[in-house]
Amino acid sequence: MIELNFSPKVDEAKLKEILGEIKSDEMAGWVELPFKPKLDEIVKIKEAAEKINKESEIVVCIGIGGSYLGHRAIIEALRPIGGPEFVYAGNSLSKRELDYALKKVGDGDFSVIVISKSGTTLEPAKAFEAFKKKLADRYGVVGAIKRIYAITDAHKGALYDEAKRDNYTRFVIPDNVGGRYSVLSPVGLLPMAVAGVDIDSLLMGAETVAKEFEDKEDEEKKESEEKKEDELGDTKKPAETKPVPAAAKYAFMRQLLYSKGFDTEVFASFEPATMYFNEWLKQLFGESEGKNKQGIFPASVIYSTDLHSMGQFMQDGRRNLYETIIDYPTDDLNAKVVEAVRIAHTAGRIPVLNIKVPTYDAKGFGELIYFFEMACAISAKIAGVNPFDQPGVEEYKNELHKLMEKK
Repeated sequence: MIELNFSPKVDEAKLKEILGEIKSDEMAGWVELPFKPKLDEIVKIKEAAEKINKESEIVVCIGIGGSYLGHRAIIEALRPIGGPEFVYAGNSLSKRELDYALKKVGDGDFSVIVISKSGTTLEPAKAFEAFKKKLADRYGVVGAIKRIYAITDAHKGALYDEAKRDNYTRFVIPDNVGGRYSVLSPVGLLPMAVAGVDIDSLLMGAETVAKEFEDKEDEEKKESEEKKEDELGDTKKPAETKPVPAAAKYAFMRQLLYSKGFDTEVFASFEPATMYFNEWLKQLFGESEGKNKQGIFPASVIYSTDLHSMGQFMQDGRRNLYETIIDYPTDDLNAKVVEAVRIAHTAGRIPVLNIKVPTYDAKGFGELIYFFEMACAISAKIAGVNPFDQPGVEEYKNELHKLMEKK
């Protein structure tokens, strides 16, 4: 169970209203992902992962944003032993980076996992084109097809059309799940299974947090049933009121701090391997809340390394920021650094939120994923913005396509 060092006042009526809005949203499919993993889909994911492991020493994972940050965060944090090496491509338009990825694969046996809902996002599309050619040169057209795994829309899009035509192994990105909330879908589960992450434990951890919200929603119904039983002469004790979920407390605390002028949140970790988890958090919160000329700006640091670069600013710079420490289980020395930072920064008038993670394993990260997804959705709703769209991102894409058409 995730623990917090703070307990803000939570408007439970408002929370209930928000949870109703979130769960009824057409893009809230992620809410149910821990509860309803399709058995046949999980079996297919594990079979594909086993095949990739047998055939390939390198896996090229092509995607950008929510199509790669989540699973990369977990793979790099847990560092499973024995799986293939991962090479990431399609997350920028840098020719140097693409050439480097192609050279890194070299003459090794490799497979490609390409993740894109539309298939037209420029960065992954360019990378996929380059690696398809490399596959065909190495294994022939038929052999290349057997080494391509496409995670895309269920019914439409350029990648869907190509995957169906050429008979790639296909997995579905649910229509009602957006990219930054997709890590518990095949988008994240397939790459993690290939890497050797225990995806069953990951989903179990997510379900642990999800149940906190399920219980909260069902409380009134249970109380109503117990009231009827009492009226019929049943003397059962009324059910105890369920505590407010930790993720909801965190969401309300964020907005309380924002209302007091703290408009920058610094996610702080003391484990270097969790750098990409911080990157996933920055996308999750930045893309969900940064709308209508408002929002808390997400930043991140890795301590103790960044204490020697950002430490001065954190201790003595502008006081418009607060710090969210993601407190993973660690060794005694690192634990002392965590405590020293908490004491020093609190004395320096930085609000410090501490989120204590129960275990540093797949289950613990499953809990964290769902905790932050739900907290983000609630926080955005409190702020009055839609957590599930990204109109600003679409604007830059439109402008880029215009410039390319002119060229």
